[in-house]
Amino acid sequence: MAPALSKLPAEAGLGTLPRRALAQYLRLLRLYPVLTKAATSGFLSALGNFLAQKIEKKRKKENSQDLDVSGPLRYAIYGFFFTGPLSHFFYLFMEHWIPPEVPLAGVKRLLLDRLLFAPAFLLLFFFIMNVLERKDMAAFSVKVRRGFWPALQMNWKVWTPVQFVNVNYVPVQFRVLFANLVALFWYAYLASLGK
Repeated sequence: MAPALSKLPAEAGLGTLPRRALAQYLRLLRLYPVLTKAATSGFLSALGNFLAQKIEKKRKKENSQDLDVSGPLRYAIYGFFFTGPLSHFFYLFMEHWIPPEVPLAGVKRLLLDRLLFAPAFLLLFFFIMNVLERKDMAAFSVKVRRGFWPALQMNWKVWTPVQFVNVNYVPVQFRVLFANLVALFWYAYLASLGK
């Protein structure tokens, strides 16, 4: 895939630098799929948290340029070690377990993602963030009791159409990237609402 893409004509509308960057990304994706997805997830997760903080400061009309550096760092760690690798293997598992030729494959994939993966992934997110914030299990328990169900409901509302497109129409090698790009805007959206 990368060689054909690297030979795109200049008139395709892509400049030299973006074309080379895309070709390099595709090459890395082919050679080191898990590491590439992990690095991309870590970077985009950190960027999402950074943008969320900037939007929140602007919304509150704070003039301070100080940002919580630990926030993007936590999100980078979570993205690199959990989001990228787990999503990579989950999408491969789903592709193998529910191939496109299975009747109602799209609906089955969506249900698997929404009813099993989303709740487990959200719970893992709460747990890992609790650990990275150096909080105890009592704080984790409180966070889960208060925040898990509302967060899961919002996840189902927002991410269900996104994941329907992702698991049914996005090529498997780009699904982690697609979800990470949407998450980037999702973090910014949440911050704009002050949540």
